[in-house]
Amino acid sequence: MILCCGEALIDMIPAKTEDGGTGFVPHSGGSVFNTAIALGRLGTRAGMLTGLSRDLFGRQLDDALKASHVDTRTVVYSDRPATLAFVQLEAGHATYTFYDENSANRMLAPEDVGALPEDVLALYFGGISLCNPPAADTYLELAERHAGRCAIMLDPNIRPSFISDIPAYRARIARMLAVADIVKVSDEDLGWLYPGPEALMEKLAALLKAGPSVAIMTRGGSGATAYLRDGREISVAAEPAQVVDTVGAGDTFNAGVLAKASELGLLTPGGLAQAGEAEISDVLAFGAKVAAVTVSRAGANPPWREELAQDRPPA
Repeated sequence: MILCCGEALIDMIPAKTEDGGTGFVPHSGGSVFNTAIALGRLGTRAGMLTGLSRDLFGRQLDDALKASHVDTRTVVYSDRPATLAFVQLEAGHATYTFYDENSANRMLAPEDVGALPEDVLALYFGGISLCNPPAADTYLELAERHAGRCAIMLDPNIRPSFISDIPAYRARIARMLAVADIVKVSDEDLGWLYPGPEALMEKLAALLKAGPSVAIMTRGGSGATAYLRDGREISVAAEPAQVVDTVGAGDTFNAGVLAKASELGLLTPGGLAQAGEAEISDVLAFGAKVAAVTVSRAGANPPWREELAQDRPPA
């Protein structure tokens, strides 16, 4: 099972009201939550480790996980409020305003997390859950404790406005990079992690030197490239799509990468780094394929496996 560790929250999506104003409709979301949902819909065994509220929003999130066949054994429930993210869409791109203080998501503590189920073989981390303690330190401790036994994928998906302590966050991400096997970044993430005039390839080299054996860089409509420590670069084109919005696109791409790597038996510590170029290309191409479906419809709405009928299901 792939265990997705991080935030589950409510995206408040703008919608026109009958009087011509703007209201907000609650949609289940969160970067790590979206990846778990996408994995479940792709037929890959997936679980969620997060803090969920018992309020109406938390129940909505819990129902959504179960409806997409995500294992909720490791969810920690509490009476704290749910995290809310108010979304603004401009030219199909999303910006966020978060309400997260004292939430069930953010206040997840190390002592709240018990032993992981024995069938967990890979851990996925990322998003705003790594920004602020105590939850951020809880996920760091979990990653470090299981490094070497489980394959670890990290997508920092950096939201600078959400980080309360930049030096602490940089230190935390550095420790996460040191134990990660696969890291997915955008050029914006890379520029934030390594500010300065260095060329993009120099920053990618620094990222690989920090720990991961594979770095995947996405460029939206320009496709994605995997960079390996042995110097190989494997690129795939983006799948053609009529873009409605980009909410959840990167999260769904990550699910496609994890699902295909699992199917090919590559989701082990160091597994993807030892794969052939054709296999790595297949992994990236499947990520691009499922992401293209998500961007073609409103909100974070990953595809079900039957929507990709020409591809065989994962083992």
